[in-house]
Amino acid sequence: MAETDEVTVGVIGLGAMGLGMGLSLVKAGFTVTGYDPADGARRRAEAEGIAPLASAAAVFGVADVIVLSLPTAQHVETVIAEATEAGWLAEGIAPKVVIDTSTSEAAVSRRLSATLDAHGHGFLDAPVSGGPSGAASGQLSVMLGGDPRWVAQGMPALKAMAARIIHVGPSGSGNVAKLVNNMLVASHMVTTVEALRLAQASGVEPEDALRVINAATGRSALSEIHFPTWVLPRSFNSGFSTGLMRKDLRLARALAAEVGIATPMADRAAALWDEANSGLSDGDDFMLMGDPAVDRLTEKEKP
Repeated sequence: MAETDEVTVGVIGLGAMGLGMGLSLVKAGFTVTGYDPADGARRRAEAEGIAPLASAAAVFGVADVIVLSLPTAQHVETVIAEATEAGWLAEGIAPKVVIDTSTSEAAVSRRLSATLDAHGHGFLDAPVSGGPSGAASGQLSVMLGGDPRWVAQGMPALKAMAARIIHVGPSGSGNVAKLVNNMLVASHMVTTVEALRLAQASGVEPEDALRVINAATGRSALSEIHFPTWVLPRSFNSGFSTGLMRKDLRLARALAAEVGIATPMADRAAALWDEANSGLSDGDDFMLMGDPAVDRLTEKEKP
């Protein structure tokens, strides 16, 4: 029997990321159901073979593994509370595992993990990297936190969605790893566009400067992938918003304050990413911050 046989996976949050993960699960042979409050999202999912249900709690009622792709930790808590109230996470129910792919908060994940484990169910914090294209192709990277027992139960679904799965440690570890990663991404964006603007002003075109950077020690995923793919062609459609980057920076800095670690570079990056300084709204694609033709790096309001 294949490891996908007789296993139902539910996806809650059928936006660009959730829909892509759902499609990868369907391709892998799972029975997939899901929920999203938006009618359009549910219709798109149904057209792709994902059976839509009327509520998030209803997904818990039929699924063995539940994948969450939600905006904030508060949304995650609400969904778990609704499922608990409906009786789908009670003791005696066949063990379920929740895989939270949202960029959430470590403290929330640890609390939910402890609560679900006490009732015989698992909760994994599993934030992802790779964007909508990676979700749809099953090529995501997963930063995973959770008890090995629940990791094992969730692994078949995780393998369907991801090419790289890194089990960082116990509950909350995946959240921490994702926040420090995105803290670096925010800073790399600022330093890369600053370097390209300097090169261009000094007579070297950004494309040529990037060829050198990517063959030398200044390279990063931003210079190797993001700038050539979305900035230099001026498409600016990576699928990740400026608002989400600001949220991740805010959460990373809050975590730093909680544990007493100074992050002066992240603080500076956050000031530059602020709408008053960058001129970018939360709905703008975050790659617009890297446009070498626009100077967004002059701080207009001191923090």
